[in-house]
Amino acid sequence: MRKPRWPTTNVDADQLPELTGGKAFLPWLMLTAGAVADLVRGDVSLPWLAGAGLLTFIALYVAVTFRAFGSRRRTSPTTLGLVAAQAAVTYSLALGYGGSWIQLFMPLALACGVALRGQHLIVALIVLGGSAGVISGERDHDPLAAMINGYGTFISGVVTAAILGLAATTAELRRTREELARSAVDQERLRFARDLHDLLGHSMSVIVVKAEAVRRLMERNPAQAAAQASDIETVGRQALTEIREAVSGYRESNLAIELDRARSALTTAGVTQDVRLSGPPLDPEPEAVLSWVVREAATNIIRHSKATRVEIVMAHTRQQIRLEITDNGTGPPPSRPAVRRDATAGTGLKGLAERLAEAGGSLVTQAGPQGGFQVIAELPKPM
Repeated sequence: MRKPRWPTTNVDADQLPELTGGKAFLPWLMLTAGAVADLVRGDVSLPWLAGAGLLTFIALYVAVTFRAFGSRRRTSPTTLGLVAAQAAVTYSLALGYGGSWIQLFMPLALACGVALRGQHLIVALIVLGGSAGVISGERDHDPLAAMINGYGTFISGVVTAAILGLAATTAELRRTREELARSAVDQERLRFARDLHDLLGHSMSVIVVKAEAVRRLMERNPAQAAAQASDIETVGRQALTEIREAVSGYRESNLAIELDRARSALTTAGVTQDVRLSGPPLDPEPEAVLSWVVREAATNIIRHSKATRVEIVMAHTRQQIRLEITDNGTGPPPSRPAVRRDATAGTGLKGLAERLAEAGGSLVTQAGPQGGFQVIAELPKPM
């Protein structure tokens, strides 16, 4: 069985709820009411000395409880010295007068619970509780009073430490919740920007290619030009629908649909395709990620590669799914034809790399085996 951990959190005053500020511990000075009553009734010898001692005790208690709510001041030698001075005054008054004055050990334990942490606090409370019990038993010869004073002193420090530990945990949870909320907002912004780039980049590329086809066919083949114009309308409406779905966060990509769209766009751009897919149907998560790969790769081929042929191959192994898209276009920059390109070089490729990394996979972009450009996406198979 694991032992409960003693509260050891170092938290500044502005990080704790208001209930755990120094003012919250002032009401506990009512534990000095018995000593004050003895002074008022004149039941103590040398009342001026007892009164000065009590005022000193109260001043030290207030100083310790207010200083302890700043991590630097709490651990400073001054604060520890004040606690030691308060302990000295408490022992002097309790040993000198007994009775109600022994209850001063309880505010002292409270001050220790505020100022000390860990093993130091445990040792201090054991010593103070035992001292209160022993002094009470020796001075008043009342076993019940000795037990109450000893237990009350120990539990006062324990409860104080527990309250402060709970307050520190609550403050930490609040900060963590705020950080998570900010992180969620940032992630949602990133998702939206990434989806919007991928959606618009592909759709606008298709629209540009088909608009060029309309311009070329307008005079010699009006029927085909009209068909291409109709495709532009369809793509535009489809893009609007996808953008609405992306904003709502409900878009689910389908690999077969993306391949059909890629074939249509590539055919219009004059790029022939060789598509070879093998293996069982994909689960929704890897299918959605690979759909984005097909979309981005097709967009880049149309916009940048000047390719005339593209090969799309998907294969399965026991551990992973591998998708390769290779074109015969211009490929990497001539200055480094055989060097592996950074998968995060462009905004679209960077988005793909992030998607695959989030799914536990990887993205490689490099020169093709026979020139051109190659995109390789690998994803682990779901367990």
